[in-house]
Amino acid sequence: MRNALLAGCGCLCGLFLLSGCAGTLTGSTYSRDEARKEMTVSYGTVVSVRDVVIEGTPGVVGGVAGAAAGAAVGRNIGSGLGRDLATVGGAIGGAVAGAAIEKGVTKKQGVEITVKLDSGRDIVVVQEKDRDGIFAAGDRVRVVQARDGTTRVSR
Repeated sequence: MRNALLAGCGCLCGLFLLSGCAGTLTGSTYSRDEARKEMTVSYGTVVSVRDVVIEGTPGVVGGVAGAAAGAAVGRNIGSGLGRDLATVGGAIGGAVAGAAIEKGVTKKQGVEITVKLDSGRDIVVVQEKDRDGIFAAGDRVRVVQARDGTTRVSR
């Protein structure tokens, strides 16, 4: 039983560590794939800003870690067919719980920024809150757009 609990705790700790590796969605953060690529720059004025929540992503890591932890715990319950059923039930329950935990861990506080571009066009960009990038109506900003449509607002 002790080994099962240690395995379960180890899997959940691994889940939290891997979830912490998720990329950020701030206006000042670029992915490795975006580096050294041409992007379009526009300038404009912030019209409005509002807080939003960027949903987390339930991923494979959480499900697999949860399934392993649940199966390890279930394996130590009962014997024979009961043990097998507990193992399967633990794996299924653990997978669901692990995916839900990963979704919660990867949820971010975001901001929806409405910008009136100098061209006259209005756009809305949602990005993760940046500690240094607090925007207010009337701020002059730079809008950077990659070819794939990824757009960010920065000063």
